[in-house]
Amino acid sequence: MSVTFNLPDLGEGLPEAEIVSWHVKEGQRVEVDQPLLSVETAKAVVDVPSPYSGNIVRLHAKTGDTVQTGRPLVDFDLPSQVTKATDTSAPAQANQGMVVGHMATRNEELVDHAIVGRGRRAYRDRDRVRAAPAVRMLAKRLGVELSTCSATGRHGLVSVDDVLARANFGKSQQRSPAVPGLTDADKLRGARKAMAQSMSLSRDEIAMCTIFDDADIDRWQDRGDISIRLVRAIVAGIKAEPALNAWFDPTGPSRKLMEQMHLAIAVDTNDGLIVPVLRDVTSQSAAQLRAQLDDIKQRTRARTIAPEEMRDYTFTLSNFGTVAGRYATPLVVPPTVAILGAGKLQRDVVAGAKTPEIHVRLPLSLTFDHRCVTGGEALRFLAAVINDLQLPN
Repeated sequence: MSVTFNLPDLGEGLPEAEIVSWHVKEGQRVEVDQPLLSVETAKAVVDVPSPYSGNIVRLHAKTGDTVQTGRPLVDFDLPSQVTKATDTSAPAQANQGMVVGHMATRNEELVDHAIVGRGRRAYRDRDRVRAAPAVRMLAKRLGVELSTCSATGRHGLVSVDDVLARANFGKSQQRSPAVPGLTDADKLRGARKAMAQSMSLSRDEIAMCTIFDDADIDRWQDRGDISIRLVRAIVAGIKAEPALNAWFDPTGPSRKLMEQMHLAIAVDTNDGLIVPVLRDVTSQSAAQLRAQLDDIKQRTRARTIAPEEMRDYTFTLSNFGTVAGRYATPLVVPPTVAILGAGKLQRDVVAGAKTPEIHVRLPLSLTFDHRCVTGGEALRFLAAVINDLQLPN
């Protein structure tokens, strides 16, 4: 019996994924859980394992194609015992383009995320409004019910424009004409597309305020691990002012101070900006933090970092000074409320006790969401960061 396996929801409600590589070919026999292909979602490359043991009849897309969630990926020729076990529902499933775990019932479908996330199941109302996470967040912030929006996106998805139109922004804000000559090859994909979406959301939704200062680190006895010193200083800043380790929901408005600190580290890659997370940094030693940081940076640049390792962070560090630049205005991504940027080390002339002196200083740029963080809170945080950085060791 031939059965079609569709691209499953990879755990974040994303509408599409790009095929990075196939690990199988037509005519090949595969076993359950054998990797079929690697796909790139918003920021991660993940393997999609086979839901069946059987022969591959057809691959519906090629490397580099973007496939919509729920669209056909692979046709399988299944053994007779599988056919017998599924023959009562096979016709309906074949016509619908079966997703793993799909049970054709009137009101709900079971999506078995074990094929990607191993062991997670969730019931989903078939009438549930379909929208990407960024669109859902935008609707929440604008107080728009997704169910009241027109769904003009592909395959019935509610788009950003649909939400803005419902919020009466669509008529007053006209889009500029498209750039002539663009093709599908010019479209942003993967990490760059995710960056465009999150930065647009940040620009539109957050009341940004940035303050600048410098930490005099001339007394440092060892200047070999600036990144870990920055992590330690951020921990000191959060201890002095917990208000910056928080999530904010403007629809309440509500603010949740986070007990643990999960630090997102912005990593520059050829594919775009990717932000993995150091977990529970307050409970780890410098050696443990360094080992974890080296590991996630290596896997981020190799594009093997898992999606769950880029979620639920509570504060962000952008150490852009490793490349160039003294100050910046880094953007906060909701629901977090602050990000610290570290610039390139500078040799500055400072006032000594009697004569001018040359000291090494570390430029700092702190951006915070002024809707829920006061200027005093931000300044106290930054002062504590500077005080920690200026310790000899």
